[in-house]
Amino acid sequence: MEAGCDSATLKSMKVRTELHGVLFDWDGTLIDSYHADSQAYLAMFHHLGVNWGLDELEQHYSPDWYSVYRAAKIPEHRWDEADRVWRAFYAKHPSKLMAATRRVLAQLNRKHKLGLVSSGDRVRVSAQLRKYRLTRVFRTRVLGGDTLEKKPHPAPLLKALKEMKAEARHCVYVGDTPEDVEMARAAGVRAIAVLGPFPTEKRLRAVQPEILLNGLEELPGVLRTMFAD
Repeated sequence: MEAGCDSATLKSMKVRTELHGVLFDWDGTLIDSYHADSQAYLAMFHHLGVNWGLDELEQHYSPDWYSVYRAAKIPEHRWDEADRVWRAFYAKHPSKLMAATRRVLAQLNRKHKLGLVSSGDRVRVSAQLRKYRLTRVFRTRVLGGDTLEKKPHPAPLLKALKEMKAEARHCVYVGDTPEDVEMARAAGVRAIAVLGPFPTEKRLRAVQPEILLNGLEELPGVLRTMFAD
């Protein structure tokens, strides 16, 4: 569905079930970390002698950074080095919450359980959650390394659902990449895609998400329309 879907279409998609849990991706969905992320990648590529710029990064970008490494033909024995360099340069560039993040989370938290499922490194994402005082907003936080499998495999989302004691059919997952949509579908959770700062729009549209939002601020209204009161 295209971004900015009309209310009549949304009403036809309303399901006869209550919404118990809303789970989110982190980078690109709740926090704008694209500048820090892309600059860290470019510095890491330069350090490793990889002749990639923004065009190549945008073409091959994935929340599974090892997928990016493979596309850039970085030998596996240098992945730990690539990780260290990326983290060092990422720390030099500040990230900021998306403009609607606090308002949307506060509004949804009044009625629903909230969860976080991110591929981001646990140390880094946990530090950002503490910085923005959001740690306790989420009932569960499944982060990079918490499962052997990465998005789009359903394991991270299924782990979060188990920890929240929530059924997939009563939950939605909100993310900004095709891997987010594919993970949600594989886990039996309804997927809501949102356009964010990362270069994923073309591939996100290609996987034909059920709902595609222009921005996070649209989420509460869409959820009210999708689910029965």
